[in-house]
Amino acid sequence: MNLPNYFLADLPPEATLSPTMIFEACQTLKRNRERYLANRTTPSLVNFFATLAENWLRQEFPFRKFALENATATGFSRPTLERGLDNFFKQLTRENFRALLLQEFGNALDATSGAVPENAVAASAMSRATQRFWRGPEFQVHIGAGNIPNPALTSIIFGLLTRSAQFLKCASGSSFLPRLFAHSIYDADPKLGACLEIAEWRGGNVELESALFAEADCVTATGSDETLDEIRKRLPLHIRFLGYGHRVSFGFVAGEILSGPRATKVVSAAADDVVAWNQLGCLSPHVIYVQPGGEISPERFAQLLADELERRETQEPRGEISAEESAVIASRRAIYEIRAAHSPEATQHWCSRDSTAWTVVFEADARFQMSCLNRFIYVKTVPDLKALLESADAVRGKISTVGIAAPEETMIQWAAQLARWGVTRVCPLGQMQNPPLTWRHDGRPPLADLTNWTDLELPL
Repeated sequence: MNLPNYFLADLPPEATLSPTMIFEACQTLKRNRERYLANRTTPSLVNFFATLAENWLRQEFPFRKFALENATATGFSRPTLERGLDNFFKQLTRENFRALLLQEFGNALDATSGAVPENAVAASAMSRATQRFWRGPEFQVHIGAGNIPNPALTSIIFGLLTRSAQFLKCASGSSFLPRLFAHSIYDADPKLGACLEIAEWRGGNVELESALFAEADCVTATGSDETLDEIRKRLPLHIRFLGYGHRVSFGFVAGEILSGPRATKVVSAAADDVVAWNQLGCLSPHVIYVQPGGEISPERFAQLLADELERRETQEPRGEISAEESAVIASRRAIYEIRAAHSPEATQHWCSRDSTAWTVVFEADARFQMSCLNRFIYVKTVPDLKALLESADAVRGKISTVGIAAPEETMIQWAAQLARWGVTRVCPLGQMQNPPLTWRHDGRPPLADLTNWTDLELPL
């Protein structure tokens, strides 16, 4: 497949971007929005993205085939990329979009089309007296991170759904999948694709980014806390800024569920979360905490997880990583090899032979430990949720997701405590890196955060 030069990211590597090119691209996007996007109805956009997602799930879809044939350009193995794409596009159904719109806007009217989301609750007498309309920004800028592609693809979808022209600035070396997705939009609807720009450069290019920020109504960014602080300082005060900084996640397994066939399913679910996108997302676990008292001890759980990760490596290999990343894993392994030799009752570890493909470390010390990722997982033992939260106090306020394997009643009780502690998402173990379309990123509304409202007060 030869991709035409529709986007700045399509230019050859030797091409040099300039502030003038960025300014002209922004002006073109704004004009195209007025012509082709501003008057699109929400139902038509929902139908477009649901149909496009159905195509991405088809094995013969040219853009999917091209992505998988060039999986190395993404940094993931073909099986890992295939699973990630399937999980992402399976969420983009008409039913899920309707649930998202109802969650975000209720029965509010769309300022552009006057359409009401399906299944909206009937308006009361008071709501009939005050009608509410929402509208998205004219022009959005997205600053993407380079770890996994999902946030960038979601930003594109949500931006167009709010009828905003948008410019996605990808991290250096990470534009392949967003660019391919943008081409699939252009191929299906050239007018809609003309309201989107994809570019790639190394972060911190003040000249290019200043030209870009000067045109924006809203800027969203995903990255380190330091990156977000720098962006925030450079934005004019009138520009809305939505930043999603560094977050970490962990799993928690109830001892009572580690018996019989359920135990095998729990181990498999934990492996799913470690393998998904090679554990590189903020929703991926650094640690899996396990309660003692079940038929399978926490130490045995760690060993079974190691066996499962070894099996997964033959089916869904991690793929190549940089020499620097491999060196970090090798160095961390050496530390635990020494600890295990001196205190086997407190530390055990298992790892892939002749590679850094996967690593499992069991520690009796329950303190939260940051993983070096790329399928490097800690398993720790805690007697209960209270002890777990005390052990993770150092990262309180930075937890995104907790994946739980427990009976439903226990899961609900734990979720209530985790919510009070500040966790923004609790899900079943095995689904940590696969949030629903309605997920509130960092506890914030995904669409309503982007929009402004107009109230129409009618005479009583």
